[in-house]
Amino acid sequence: MRNPIRPKNLKARFWPAYALGALALWLSTPTRASLLAGLPFVVFGIVVRTWGAGHLVKTDELACSGPYAFVRHPFYLGTLSIGVGFAAMLGGPVAIASIALLLGWFFGFYFPRKERSEAARLSARHGEPFERYRSAVPALWPQRRPYAQRSSARWSLARYDDNNELGTLLACCAGLLILGVVAHARG
Repeated sequence: MRNPIRPKNLKARFWPAYALGALALWLSTPTRASLLAGLPFVVFGIVVRTWGAGHLVKTDELACSGPYAFVRHPFYLGTLSIGVGFAAMLGGPVAIASIALLLGWFFGFYFPRKERSEAARLSARHGEPFERYRSAVPALWPQRRPYAQRSSARWSLARYDDNNELGTLLACCAGLLILGVVAHARG
């Protein structure tokens, strides 16, 4: 297994986000109810990202199997779900403000930028097969029926490792532990 700590996540450009998260945690009022309200979102996000990581071969292959048969961006869907879950766990007004800030940033800045750059890269690399896939599979809201041209590829631990998803799982577990401790201490 690869080292789960990604050096790119320690770059200075992420420090403001980490500081904002620490401030939100300091101001938070997590309760058992808020933890239970956010937990399904976090678990769903982890499952979707894990499922996607085991199917993705970045850039080299057009991923159409697993969650990619239902949604084009399972990583972003999973990340958004995890973020909403953790924000809800903060409890009270901090939860509402955190969810609003997260959704505004995600849909107003992050996702549109990533969608443009990834679509351009995949279109240049895979051409017509990607354009057919893109027109048939929604970006973030999963469709009921799988993409008709889906691949027979199976989930692979090697792909999961290649996509370095263990770090996300460990970060989520640490976040759940921290919020649980804070809720218990303030309870």
